Amino acid sequence: MATTTPKPHTQAPERSLDQRMEALRRANQIRTRRAQLKKDLKSGHASITAIIENPPEYLLTAKVFDMLMAVPKYGKVKATRFLNNCRISQGKTIGGLSERQRNELLELLRR
Repeated sequence: MATTTPKPHTQAPERSLDQRMEALRRANQIRTRRAQLKKDLKSGHASITAIIENPPEYLLTAKVFDMLMAVPKYGKVKATRFLNNCRISQGKTIGGLSERQRNELLELLRR
């Protein structure tokens, strides 16, 4: 019978106060920009197809589902149907889309 040795616990490296404050500032900036983009989508000042086709850097870690939900007339059911048709997980980020997924989603949204 083989015995297993316990794995050592790994921890994130300690960060200085300046590093933590910089990370917090950057995270708040990204949240603010995403919130503004969602408002622009709701008002029609931004296009979901343009965003998915060429996403800004601050949007790469945003969930596709959340961005679809910000579009007028796209509720949970329609957003879920779009993602299922393109075989995209609801947890998928915009930056994590493959070329096939991105192209299929754009084709579906442009109909």
